[in-house]
Amino acid sequence: MSEDQKRPEEAVETETLDAGSPESEELEQAAVADNEEPDAETRIAELEGEAMALKDQVLRAHAEMDNIRKRAAKEVADTRVYAVEKFAGDLLNVSDNLSRALAALPDDERAQLTEAGQNLLGGIEMTQKELHTVLARHGVTAIDAAPGATFDPNQHQAVSQIPSDQPSGAIAETFQTGWKIGERVLRAAMVAVSSGKVN
Repeated sequence: MSEDQKRPEEAVETETLDAGSPESEELEQAAVADNEEPDAETRIAELEGEAMALKDQVLRAHAEMDNIRKRAAKEVADTRVYAVEKFAGDLLNVSDNLSRALAALPDDERAQLTEAGQNLLGGIEMTQKELHTVLARHGVTAIDAAPGATFDPNQHQAVSQIPSDQPSGAIAETFQTGWKIGERVLRAAMVAVSSGKVN
């Protein structure tokens, strides 16, 4: 067999793709794409996980800031309402003394007072009324402890239990006025609780 006859077969057997040929580049790109496809999906999943984690952090931070804002607003409101609590508590003794002064004079003897005595009594009454008005302006109000009112252990302090015309468990008599500021009790009302109606 001649040299020329062998050459085409050898050419077929030894034929390889050149590194720079278009066919070689397409095969390399396909191989790279095959290798990158699972990595890309993994990377996308990782990024989605990070995005969800960041979103969760942002939502938590937003909720925390909202809670801080609400707490601060409540503290400011409470400070505004309860800032005078100690001062108001100290003034309760003044109110008690005015009440004792007025209660010391029986009603039937008031008419017998001289004009100066009537003026003095009127001044004490006006002072007490003005004091209560000022206290109410700052959120300090008297606790309802009138006879017949329902006894509330959160606002009333029972010092005795007596028979009375009031139903059992109701307030029979008030010994000292109670006061509250906002919803907070400054001083509980001292009361006697009815043990039932007198026969």
